[in-house]
Amino acid sequence: MDPPAAKRSRGCPAGPEERDAGAGAVRCRGRPEALLDLSAKRVAESWAFEQVEERFSRVPEPVQKRIVFWSFPRSEREICMYSSLGYQPPEGEHDARVPFTRGLHLLQSGAVDRVLQVGFHLSGSVREPGSPGEPERLYHVSISFDRCKITSVSCGCDNRDLFYCAHVVALSLHRIRHAHQVELRLPISETLSQMNRDQLQKFVQYLISAHHTEVLPTAQRLADEILLLGSEINLVHGAPDPTAGAGIEDANCWHLDEEQIQEQVKQLLSNGGYYGASQQLRSMFCKVREMLRMRDSNGARMLILMTEQFLQDPRLALWRQQGAGMTDKCRQLWDELGALWVCVILSPHCKPEERTSWLQLLSKWDKLDVCPLEEGNYSFDGPSLQPTAAFIPGPEEEVEVMAMAAGSRHTVFGRALQAGSLHWSDDHLQRILASDSYSPNLTGNGGSDKPSFDPQGRPLWLGEPFPTTCARVDTLRAHGYPRQALRLASAIVNTLRLQQRHQLQIYKQQKKELLQKGSTGITNMEGWVGHPLDPIGCLCRALLEACRLEEETLAIYPDSGPEKRKVAYQHVPVPGSPGESYLAMALEVALLGLGQQRALPDGLYAQDKVVRSEEQLLALLEEVELDERLVQVLRKQAGQLLEGGPFSGFGEVLFRESVPMHTCARYLFTALLPHDPDLAYRLALRAMRLPVLETAFPAGEPPSNPLDSIMSNRFPRWFILGHLETRQCELASAMLTAAKGDPKWLHAVLGSIQQNIHSPALLFKLAQDACKTATPASAPPDTTLLGIALELGLQVMRMTLNTMTWRRREMVRWLVSCATEIGPQALMSIMQNWYSLFTPVEAATIVAVTGTTQATLLRLQLDAARREELWACARTLALQCAMKDPQNCALPALTLCEKNQAAFEAAYQIVLDAAAGGLGHAHLFTVARYMEHRGLPLRAYKLATLALAQLSIAFNQDSHPAVNDVLWACSLSHSLGRHELSAIVPLIIRSIHCAPMLSDILRRWTLSAPGLGPLGARRAAKPLGADRAPLCQLLDAAVAAYITTSHSRLTHISPRHYSDFIEFLGKARETFLLAPDGHLQFAQFLENLKQTYKGKKKLMLLVRERFG
Repeated sequence: MDPPAAKRSRGCPAGPEERDAGAGAVRCRGRPEALLDLSAKRVAESWAFEQVEERFSRVPEPVQKRIVFWSFPRSEREICMYSSLGYQPPEGEHDARVPFTRGLHLLQSGAVDRVLQVGFHLSGSVREPGSPGEPERLYHVSISFDRCKITSVSCGCDNRDLFYCAHVVALSLHRIRHAHQVELRLPISETLSQMNRDQLQKFVQYLISAHHTEVLPTAQRLADEILLLGSEINLVHGAPDPTAGAGIEDANCWHLDEEQIQEQVKQLLSNGGYYGASQQLRSMFCKVREMLRMRDSNGARMLILMTEQFLQDPRLALWRQQGAGMTDKCRQLWDELGALWVCVILSPHCKPEERTSWLQLLSKWDKLDVCPLEEGNYSFDGPSLQPTAAFIPGPEEEVEVMAMAAGSRHTVFGRALQAGSLHWSDDHLQRILASDSYSPNLTGNGGSDKPSFDPQGRPLWLGEPFPTTCARVDTLRAHGYPRQALRLASAIVNTLRLQQRHQLQIYKQQKKELLQKGSTGITNMEGWVGHPLDPIGCLCRALLEACRLEEETLAIYPDSGPEKRKVAYQHVPVPGSPGESYLAMALEVALLGLGQQRALPDGLYAQDKVVRSEEQLLALLEEVELDERLVQVLRKQAGQLLEGGPFSGFGEVLFRESVPMHTCARYLFTALLPHDPDLAYRLALRAMRLPVLETAFPAGEPPSNPLDSIMSNRFPRWFILGHLETRQCELASAMLTAAKGDPKWLHAVLGSIQQNIHSPALLFKLAQDACKTATPASAPPDTTLLGIALELGLQVMRMTLNTMTWRRREMVRWLVSCATEIGPQALMSIMQNWYSLFTPVEAATIVAVTGTTQATLLRLQLDAARREELWACARTLALQCAMKDPQNCALPALTLCEKNQAAFEAAYQIVLDAAAGGLGHAHLFTVARYMEHRGLPLRAYKLATLALAQLSIAFNQDSHPAVNDVLWACSLSHSLGRHELSAIVPLIIRSIHCAPMLSDILRRWTLSAPGLGPLGARRAAKPLGADRAPLCQLLDAAVAAYITTSHSRLTHISPRHYSDFIEFLGKARETFLLAPDGHLQFAQFLENLKQTYKGKKKLMLLVRERFG
C-alpha cells in the first residue's frame, strides 16, 4: 500500500464517547450517538482501510482515529468462540484450563499492562503468577485486526493449541471492556509522514540502537538495497506498514491456526480408541457449527482441514485391506462429518464460487478408495413428500426397491454432493421463510401442479424427500437463521399431517383386503429414525429450541457450578396457527417418526444407529413435562398409530422385518397410563409383537437354543436382535408392574407375553420381576400377579426341559419358592405334574427336597393333616423319579422316604429291581453304604453282593475306583459273621483278579474272628485260618493271581521295571507263605520262572540275589 501524503498533526482529545467505546460502548444517558461514530462503525466493519484511503483523497485525522478505534472486535462472544472448545463449556471443562476462563481471571486480577494501539495493531504485556516457588512470568502479546476481526496473534508463551491463549484473551477483553484506557495512535506510516529528514534519521538510529541485536542485519540489508538504484525495493512505490490494516484484496477472516488444527486432529484420530479423543473431535465439530452460526467463514475452512486429516487416517486403508468395518466411534464421527458438509453446501448465503470449490473438493474425496461408504442401504432419491400416500407395495416391489437402493456406491459425502443441486430460490420457499403470515391470500398459486397450502390455509412444502427437507431446517439453524428454520419446520409438519390423513383414508379403503392377508408390504424401505441425515431429530430439536425457557442469547460466562440445569420448556404459539404450539409440534413429529413402520436397515452399525437414535429422541421427549395440551397430542397420535395400518408400526398388520416399536411403546405407555389407561394398554399390547420371530417359530414351539438369542444363527441379518428382545421384555415388565391389582389387564399382558416372547431367559426374568413386584415387604402379596409369575415360570420350565443349561437349577429353585409364596396347593400341583416340567433328578433333588424343608413348612403354616399331605405328595414324586431314573434318584428317594416305612420299603424294592435291570455297581455301593449308615447292615450286605456281582477288576487294576467299595463290602461281610463271609468269598474270587487286592482282603479277614464288628452279635472262637474254609479258596485264588500276573508282566517287561517286579515277587512270597506248603510252592514258582525266562539274565540274577 502506498504511504499516504504528509499530514499536519492535529490534536484530537478523547471525548466521552471514546472513553466509553468498545464492546461496552455506552452512550451517555439521553445523548444520541455521534454521526461520526455511527459512520465510522459501518466503515470499520466492511471497508479495508486501504479502500478508505483510495476512495477519499484526504481523510481527516479524527475520522481516521474513529475508524481505527471501531475496527477492533466489539463483542466478547467471538473472543470466547476462538478461545474455548464450546460456547457453553461442557460439564467438567469449565475450569481454569479453558483459555477464555483463564484470560478472564487474568484481566480481573489486573494482569494486563502497557496496552498500546497503533493503527490496526494492539500490543500489551500480561503478567501471570507462577506456580508455588516459581517467579511471576511476563508475556508480550500483539494482536493484528481488521474489519472487527482478529487476523493474527502473537504471544511470548509460544502457545501450541487450536485456540487463542489466555494472554491473548486477556488483552482482547481489556481492549473491549476498557477501550477508553487504551492509548490510541494512527498507523505508524501516518506518524512517519509528519517527520522531516533529520527526525526520520534520528528515529531510525534510535530504533536500531534500542534493538540492534535483533534488527541490525535486517537494517543493513535494507539500507544496501535502498542505496542500489536499480534494486527491487526502489521500483515499488511506498512501503509496507503492519499497523495500517489489510489491503482490499486480502481475505477478511478471523485468525485460525491451520497447522495446529491439522496436527491436533491427526493426534486425536491416532488415539481414536479412547473416549476422550472422540469427545474432543465432537467438540471440534461443535466449534464448526458455532462458527457457521456466527456466519464465520472459518467454519468451512476448519471443516476442510479436519476432513483432509480424517481421510489421511492410516486405519482407513488397513480396514479396507482387511475387509473389516471401522469402529463404532469412528463411524459416528464420519456420520457427523458428512452431516456437517450437507449444512455447509446448503448454506443459504454462501457465494456461488465458494460452493463450487467445496463441491470440487467433495467430488475429489468421494472418488478416493479409502472414503468410507454410508451404511444402511438408505436411498439417495427417496420418495418426496406428497399430499397423497403412495400405494402399498407387495413383496415384488419391495425386492425391486431394495435392489435399487443397494445398486450404487454411496460414500459419506454423497448426500453433501447431492445437496449441491439444491437451491433456495424457489418463490414458494422464499415466501415461507420470509413471513409467519404467508397464506393463500398473498399468492396467486393457481397453475401449480402441487398444492402449496393445506385446507386450513397453512403453507406446505412438497416435492422433496423428507430427509432432504429436514436437512434444510438443520442448515438454517446451523447458519444462524432460527426464525426461518421454525417457519420451514412448521410447513413440513403441516405437510406430514396432510400426508398422514391421506394415508389413513387409503388404508381404510384397503383395510379389509390387508386384514384377510394378515401381512403387509413395507411402505417405507428407509426409516426416518436412524437415517444418516437424522430428519426427525433435526425437526424436533429445531422446534424444541424455540420453546426453551432459557434466554435466547446464552450467557457468555455461565455459572461455574458443576450441576447441570434441567431443561425446561414452555408452549410458544405458532404464528398464523391459532391453538398450535411449537412444543406440541415437536412431540407430534417425534411420535410420527418413532411410530413409522419401516424396514430394519442392513449392517450392524446401521441397526445400532436406529436403536441409538430412538433412545436419543425419547431422551429429548422425557425432558418435556406433559401438561393437558401435550397429553391430548399423545392421545391423538396414539389413536392414529393404532389405526395407521401399514404406515404405522402399531398397525394391525406388520411387515415381517419392520423395526419393532417396544422402546417407543414403553414411553407412550408410561406417559398415557395416568391419563388414559385403556389406550395405554392397547398401544403397549399391540407393540409387543416381534414379527420376525413370529414367522420363525409357530405359537408354542420352542427354539432350538432358547437361552441364547434365537436368531443369532438362523437370521444373521438381525444383528441387534438380542437388544430388541431385551426392550420387548422391559415393555412387558413395565405393563406387569403397572397392572398389579388389575386382573383384567394382568391376564391380557400374560397372554401377550406367552404369545410374543420366545426367549426363556427373558421369560424367566419377567417371572422373577413379577414375583418381586407381587410380594412387597410391607404389604400383602398380589395373588393374581403371583399366579402370573408362576405361570411364566412353568412356561420356562416346559421350554427348557430338553435343553440342559447352567441356569436350570436356579430356575427350578425359584419356581419352588414362587409356588411356596402362593400356597401348598400350587406346590403340590407342580409336584404332581413334574413329568412335563422337570427332569427326574431336578424333581427328586430340588423340588421334593426344597418343598419339604423346615423353612418351607414354616412359611406355609400348615396343620398336621395338610403337612402330611404335602409329605405324601413329595414321597410319591420321589418314588416316581426313582422308578424313572433309579441311577440318579434312588438315593434321594430313600432319603426322602425315611420317615414312612411303606414308602421306604417301596424305594428299597425299586433299587433291588433296578439292580437286576442294570443299575451300576457304583450306585449300588452308594446305596449300600447309606443302608449301613441307617443301621440296616443286612440290606447293605444284600446290595453290596449285588454290586460285586456286576464288578470286574482285572489283574493290573490296582487303582480301580471300586477298590475302597470292595474293601468296605468285605469288612461288612466279615463283621456280620462266618455265614455271610462264606457267601461273599465266591463273589470276590469271581469279580476280582488283582493279586495285591486279593491278598489284602485275605490278610484283613485273618486278623480277627468274623462277627466281631460293631454290629456283629454272633462270635467265633478264634480268627479264621487262611488254609481253612472258607478262606482257603481265597488263598488259592490269590496265589493263582500272583502266578498269572507275574507271567503277564514278564512278557513285556523292560529293565527299568525290574526293581518293581522284585518288590512284586516279595509280596507274592508273603501270600504264598500263608499256605502250609507255601515255601515249596514259592520255590517251585521261582524255578519255573528261571527256566522259562532264563534269557532275561539280569532279571534272573536279581531274583537269585533276593530269593536265592
